[in-house]
Amino acid sequence: MSAAPVPLLVVEDSPVYAEILQRLLPTLGADLQFASKWVDTAEKAITEISLANYTLVLLDYKLPGADGMTVLAHIRSLPSARQPAVIMLTGMGSEAVAVEAMKRGAKDYLPKDSLDVPSLLRAITSALERKRLEEQIARYTSELREKNAQMEGDLTMAREIQQAFLPQRYPTFPRDAIAPESALHFHHRYHPTGAVGGDFFDVIPISDTEAGVLICDVMGHGVRAALATAMVRALADDLLPVAAEPATFLTEINLRLIAILTQTRSPMFASAFYLVIDLARGELRYSSAGHPSPLLVRRSAGVVEPLRFPNSRPGPALGVFEESEYPLCRSALARHDLIVLYTDGLYEVEGTAGEEYGPDRLLAAVRQRVDLPVEQLFDELLADIRQYAGKQGFVDDVCIVGAEVVRVGSAE
Repeated sequence: MSAAPVPLLVVEDSPVYAEILQRLLPTLGADLQFASKWVDTAEKAITEISLANYTLVLLDYKLPGADGMTVLAHIRSLPSARQPAVIMLTGMGSEAVAVEAMKRGAKDYLPKDSLDVPSLLRAITSALERKRLEEQIARYTSELREKNAQMEGDLTMAREIQQAFLPQRYPTFPRDAIAPESALHFHHRYHPTGAVGGDFFDVIPISDTEAGVLICDVMGHGVRAALATAMVRALADDLLPVAAEPATFLTEINLRLIAILTQTRSPMFASAFYLVIDLARGELRYSSAGHPSPLLVRRSAGVVEPLRFPNSRPGPALGVFEESEYPLCRSALARHDLIVLYTDGLYEVEGTAGEEYGPDRLLAAVRQRVDLPVEQLFDELLADIRQYAGKQGFVDDVCIVGAEVVRVGSAE
């Protein structure tokens, strides 16, 4: 089955030269068949191109009235799908005109004084191939744009779902207390660097006097990390029966996460810190899976210090080793104490001199603001780090969680 003839418009004011062109076209080979038409002015060419879809235009530069550049400009103003490929026909010594035509969108040019079958074949073949490639690129671009729009929609939904995973309302202690009268108040700031992030936290009401606080930072960020945070959340929900025992809680999450990850081909791990605030006993019980230690802010004494592991080392990140151990540590807890949990994206930013903000600056910044309300403390802390980082800003997801102790002892 032969290919359909190529719609071609010859724009040439000389009837003799137009006849020569139209006689040469059938000699270019069986693979190139043309349905050609001839007009002799720029105005007629513009009208014809507006009425019919041409694939190729052989356009004389020098025409009576408006010249070929005017026709070329009109063609370039059309929607890309309706723009024919243009080969500019130039007279002797018109190389500058040819170059200008190419700059303005012509696919090729032919000197009229040296026109022959090989040069015409070369120019037409090249022009049609360039047009085909441009149309293919335009089609791919359109498809990519559609896929990007769909992906943006998916990411928007994923962001909304991930935000829904975060606590929308904090539990109160005891359970029947109204929020202002709760023995524990919670605050957070959550800033993913992309549409979705790899940081996650949850507050677990264990009893009227015990609250579990989990913070997690999955390797990387984006959709892949967000999916992993959803897995960790689901695992944490299943482990409520052991939520009062931090070491057991992290051990079980690790084992179950590894069981899931062994079915995938991509490595994935997450750092995590889990602590239990025990108001009745006035203590913190905590365990770490390779995560930065939270800060214990003892407001009554004006002291800020990281939670310590005096007789052991924190356990490894979740999802790495099946036989991991997560030591249990304890710390005394007093009224007005504030526990600040965070992910390393908070301090892993570089200043203009290339030096990282780091844990030490973070500790000093919190010490300077020890008496501020928690919301103000968090906002000033983030502003201080952003100022340090300059235009670069945060390069990783950032999560800060504050647990403020209003009173200790019985929940009565």
